[in-house]
Formats: sequence, structure tokens, C-alpha cells
Amino acid sequence: MQKKYLYEYAVIRLVPRVEREEFFNVGLILFSKEARFIKAKVYLDEEKWQAFRCELNKDWVTEHLKSFEEIAAGRAMAHTNIARMEIPERFRWLTAIRSASIQTSRPHPGFSGHLEETFNKLFHELVR
Repeated sequence: MQKKYLYEYAVIRLVPRVEREEFFNVGLILFSKEARFIKAKVYLDEEKWQAFRCELNKDWVTEHLKSFEEIAAGRAMAHTNIARMEIPERFRWLTAIRSASIQTSRPHPGFSGHLEETFNKLFHELVR
């Protein structure tokens, strides 16, 4: 029987106007401490961007969303040491509660024997 790993995932959300509390999903983070796995992927849907009449600077949003992928991958960035943290600390930092235009859902748990496949399935279901 294949080993199943406990994992946690959180959805990355864009909140165009924080005071309205409306959002749309723009990414996913999945983490497993036991498997030493963390991955983040973002996707900014142009139709949703237009539907929300988003007044945020799109370049700013894109840059900050990409930082989720960079930090999860552990790629050092000039402006932060977060990417150098251990995997569990990176996940907790990425999923910390914020009242900003880019937020994450609460982490949700699951079990998987194929974390990459699980990530792709969740990304397709929740983001794309």
C-alpha cells in the first residue's frame, strides 16, 4: 500500500476592495511537513479581473502573487529572508491572516499518496 501524507492547502484570494469582502481565487498553496513538500501556483483570470472592475494596479498584483510561488519554492528574494525559512514556517507565513488585497483561506487538511497530482487537481477545481 502506498504511503499517504497528511497535507494542508490554502487558496490564495484577490480581494479587489477589502471593505466589500468580495474576492476571487487566484492561486493555491499545498504543504506536507512529513513529505517536505510545498508548492504554490497563481493564475490571474482576466475575465474575473474585469468582472470585479478591479482598480488595483495589475503589475503590483502580479508581482505580489508571484512572490507566493517564489517563497514556496525557497528562492531567495532580495527583499526578504522568508524564502530561507524551513518549509512549515514558510507555509504558516504565507497563510497568515491578513486584511489586505491578497489573502489566503484558512488551511484545509487532507491525505494523499501523490501530492503533485493532488495539487494539480485542487488547483484546477478551485482556481482555474
